[in-house]
Amino acid sequence: MNTLLIAGTDTGVGKTVLTMALAAYWQRYRPEQTLGIMKPIQCGVGDRELYTHLFPLNQSLEEINPIHFLAPLIPPLAAAYEGRHIELETAWKEYESLSQKRDFVLIESLGGLGSAIAHETTVADLAWDWRIPTVLVVPVNSGAIAHTVANVALAQQARVHLKGIILNCVTPCHAHELEEWAPVNLLENLTQKPVLGCLPHLSDPKDLSKLTQVASNLDLERLMPFVLY
Repeated sequence: MNTLLIAGTDTGVGKTVLTMALAAYWQRYRPEQTLGIMKPIQCGVGDRELYTHLFPLNQSLEEINPIHFLAPLIPPLAAAYEGRHIELETAWKEYESLSQKRDFVLIESLGGLGSAIAHETTVADLAWDWRIPTVLVVPVNSGAIAHTVANVALAQQARVHLKGIILNCVTPCHAHELEEWAPVNLLENLTQKPVLGCLPHLSDPKDLSKLTQVASNLDLERLMPFVLY
């Protein structure tokens, strides 16, 4: 499938950074092929504006982000605040159209795999309903192991096709912190999922050349197989 859903354990864990890194790599090494980026639901100002500014996607804001609410709340509350209903069918139709027109599509989820996107639907449910291969972004901190195990268990329960885990240094990480907080062997043994790389802390996460370099150190063969051929 020519799609990758970038999910996380929570908000602010690095989903946007990973999305930007993969998009920057694609733009640098596959300019002849078309890339689409999508954020099905966004509450408040943020990623859709950032992607439009950084990349020549030739997509409208509505194509990037089919469902948008002004209030920076979780979608069910943001929708209620505006007196609206969450029509996931709208996002699905935009996704179908985009995936047919583009060689590869990056989809950034909101919150964590367990975050509510409607009253009876989580991000994990969406990943299964849409049958999208998914990667889990995990911040390197003292809770990394517990949060990873819990989210992988949720992914398995929801039958998500989870390709693996990407670690992210939200703050500068020293080698000993990586070993103490997010040891790769332990994470892989506990979850039976591969760790596909680690994003270093970026002082300027909008630096496209640095993002490209960061992406080149990830396991792109599993994340974006189309980029290698």
